[in-house]
Parts: sequence; C-alpha cells; structure tokens
Amino acid sequence: MKKYLSLSNRENFLDPIMTELPSSFIDRTRRLLGDDYPRFEQALATESPVSIRLNPAKCWPGRPLGEAVPWSQEGYYLPERPAFTFDPCFHAGAYYVQEAASMFLHRVIDQYIHTPVRYLDLCAAPGGKSTDAIASLPAGSLVVSNEVVPNRTYILAENLTKWGSPFSVVTRNEAADFARLESYFDVVATDVPCSGEGMFRKDPDAIAEWSPAGVDRCAERQRQILTNVWPALKPGGVLIYSTCTYNLEENEEMVLYLMKELGATPLTVDTDPAWGIAPALVPGVTAYRFMPHLTRGEGLFMAVLRKPGEPDDSHSRLLDEPAGKRNKKGKKTTPATPVPDEWCQRMARPDDFDFVSRGDSFLAIPREYRADYQLLDRHLTLLQAGVTLATVKGRDYIPHPSLALSTALDPEKTPRFEADLATALAYLRRESIVLPPDQPRGYLIVAYRGFPLGWVKNLGNRANNLYPQEWRIRSGYTPDLLPDLPV
Repeated sequence: MKKYLSLSNRENFLDPIMTELPSSFIDRTRRLLGDDYPRFEQALATESPVSIRLNPAKCWPGRPLGEAVPWSQEGYYLPERPAFTFDPCFHAGAYYVQEAASMFLHRVIDQYIHTPVRYLDLCAAPGGKSTDAIASLPAGSLVVSNEVVPNRTYILAENLTKWGSPFSVVTRNEAADFARLESYFDVVATDVPCSGEGMFRKDPDAIAEWSPAGVDRCAERQRQILTNVWPALKPGGVLIYSTCTYNLEENEEMVLYLMKELGATPLTVDTDPAWGIAPALVPGVTAYRFMPHLTRGEGLFMAVLRKPGEPDDSHSRLLDEPAGKRNKKGKKTTPATPVPDEWCQRMARPDDFDFVSRGDSFLAIPREYRADYQLLDRHLTLLQAGVTLATVKGRDYIPHPSLALSTALDPEKTPRFEADLATALAYLRRESIVLPPDQPRGYLIVAYRGFPLGWVKNLGNRANNLYPQEWRIRSGYTPDLLPDLPV
C-alpha cells in the first residue's frame, strides 16, 4: 500500500485567493473565455494535480505508478503530494516532479524529431522541459540548457546533473548571445518568461505580481527574445514556443508575430479529443491550450513552428572554426592536459568519449560532440558539459557528483554502499555516516534502492561525506509518512 503525506491544506488556502484575483484579470479572462469562465474560476478553486515523470535511463520503462499522463510516455499522476524532499530516489534523479501539461513537450518531439539533433532549451530553469527533452529526443541528441538568471542557473545545473545524461550542456547567456551560433540548432524551445497566469492556483505570488502593464512588458520581452534567438535556428528547424499564461498578447499574438515577421509556419500536433486540450483562440493560429477546467494540469500554451528554408549543414561552418580562435570576449581555448586513466576507465564505454581538462576539473565529452563543446565554450558561458569526472585538490583527485549520478558510469568499476532510508537521508543532509567494517577504504558511491546518490571517502574509522553542501536537505524533520514510490 502506498503511503503519502499531504504537505498543505489547500482547502483553507484557496478561497481567500479566489477573492484576491485582480478585477482586471477577471474582466479580461471573462471576455476571453465567455460562457466557460465560471468553470475556469471554479477549477482555480480546486487542488492542483500532482504528477511526476520517470527517468527512463534510470528506471525500467513503463513501470506504472498510477494513472498515466496521456500525452507523456513516462508521466504519472499521484493521488496526493508526498514529501518528495525526503525521498532519496528523487535526489538520485530517478524521477522529476513536473506539472502534467508541461509534459506535452514529449508529444511534440515524438511526432517531429526522429534523428539525433542539436537542441536548445533557451529559458530552461529549473529543468523540467530539459530533462523531458533528454528523455524524449532520439539517442545521441545534444541538449543545451540555458538560463540567464544566475541563481536559477545553478538549480538548473543541479537538476540536470541528477538526471545523469552525458549529452547535456548548461549555459548562462542572454538570448542575443546565441545569434553568434547562426543556423546551429535543429530545435529551439522557448518557454519564455511570462505573466504567469497559469500558475495562479499554485503560486499566490503570481497573483500579487500580475497587472495588465506586466502582460505588455512580458509580451515585448518575448518578442525580443524570439527575434534574438531566431538566427541560431537552422532553416527548416523547429521552434517550440510556450508560456504558462492565458492571455492573447503573450500567446496567439506572439505566434502571429512569428508568422508575419519571421516567416514561421505553424505545425499541428496529433492529440486525442478526450484529453481536453483546447485550440487557439484566434483564427489562423495553430496552438494548444491547457486550461485547468478542461485538462488535468495547470495553464499552458504551446505552439510548434517551422523556420522557412531547406535543412542544410550550415552548422558545420561553425564547427570548422580553429580551436584556438578567440571569441568576441577575447576568451581563448587552452590546450587540454591528460586525464588520469583511472578516471577515464570508470565510464561504461570510455571509447565513446573524449577526456579533457577544464580548469581544475576533468570532463568526459561524447566524442561526436567534441567540436561542439569547443564551439560552445568559445562563444558562450558554460557552467557544465558532459560528465565531470573529478576535480584536482592538491595531490588528490576528488570524484565529482556528476560521475556518481551519470548514466554513463560503469557500476561494476566503482565500489558502492547500499544505504537504508535513515542512512540515505543522513547522507543527503550531509551528516556523518558510519559504514560497515567490511567496506573498502577510499572513494565509494552511496546508493539507495540501487540509485547512486553521491560519494564518500571511507577512512576506516569514519567516512567523509562528499555530498555537495549546496544540495543538502536542510530540514532535520523526517515525516512519519514517507513517499513509497515504486521506482
């Protein structure tokens, strides 16, 4: 029997929020939805659905958890919100807690992307759509996840590290910076900053911050973002545009801008009428609206468009740039120093990777994207790429969390300690843990239910906890009822 812990009492929370909806929002949305508005408002007074998406690279595909999200291959609804913070499987990247409507990205990718691609998630934090893209794209696709806000970028990097794909790059750049990579990406996803009307049910701050002027500011910013990133998309490439808001200015009117000003052609996505996904509200626009009174999820708008022109190999011109060529900021690639063989051989298939040094770290980069890594490093601000194997500290090499959590790690080449729940939670709080006397000395992986969590250094009489300080569980509280998610 599954045991769940509800973290909040929504019944006491929702009624005051409904009375605080701005009158201008009510008037605008009533005009937008007409006779459907009362149902929409009633839906906002209900509890938000809880859904997760399994990581198919770490869990057995198709293992059921409950009711499936119909447009997602690995998405499931949960009956209540468990205490995810206290589930080690969550910290191991076995699943991602994601709003169900956002999982529609899988449907888009499954229909239109059939060969490995270079994929940009432009506004990627906290990482839900990036992890979905990694799981949904054809094997061997490169996913560049970008976020311009520094503190959100580090959350993005953490979530992608835990997801474990070596075909991942995290950058921190403005949209305009990607214009340097002309016609480089096959797919660009733009989940643009918006007025957040679709988050009203989950986030009362979104209500407090909303205003008609804010909608106009968001729309202007969105046009600028789309114009700036458009050159980076290949001719014939696919743009995925999405918001979590309801108004026309940030949705249908933005699609019309892409069509009229940039020549984009809208694409249709196959759906089932039973899912309740609403069409666009403006004639001539093809788009998909997830409304809380029609679908089981939060508000989402998504449109898929193709850039005019025939696909070509124009990205190869960028990849042929000399490795030492300076970028516009004057940054120059430095020659790589040899990576110790002991770290290379911890990978399951080391011949599939090039091993490079970057600062005091050793990286494993998928071999087919070595030139891409060099290109991105010249022109963008890279936070992480591929698999970080270890960092140098004096004469010692400290294994990196990225290696422990990577799906490219060979589990037979590194000793591991299988922890029980109490020990795993102590480890995730970065507390001292005691290993059994039969465990080997040196660096070990701490795992829970087979999922690696990170590293310890076993000294015999004690074990140094190497879990990242910034990732630790800060609460000492352990609920009586913990998640029992069968992943």
